[in-house]
Amino acid sequence: MRVSVVLFLVASLCSAGALARQAGPTDDEIAQILIEESIDSYPGPCACPYNTARNGSSCGRRSAYSKQGGYSPLCYREDVSNEEIQQYRRRSRADKQADE
Repeated sequence: MRVSVVLFLVASLCSAGALARQAGPTDDEIAQILIEESIDSYPGPCACPYNTARNGSSCGRRSAYSKQGGYSPLCYREDVSNEEIQQYRRRSRADKQADE
């Protein structure tokens, strides 16, 4: 009886994990993807304050993020809006459907 219960619990957990993986990335994972894409699209090394300049120093206040006007890269989770996350999800679904 105990073996049956344990096997049932293990199977349930495995099924739940499989469903979670099929559901796609979480909001935080999508936000991280958008941040990385934003930084990668910036033409220089100092998109965000935590990036490293060519001379090895921290970009800090020299970063595009810290300056008014011009580029506005996404650097932190709070910079990514829920609307941007939803747009990413819609874009991803459309890309998957186009591949099928």
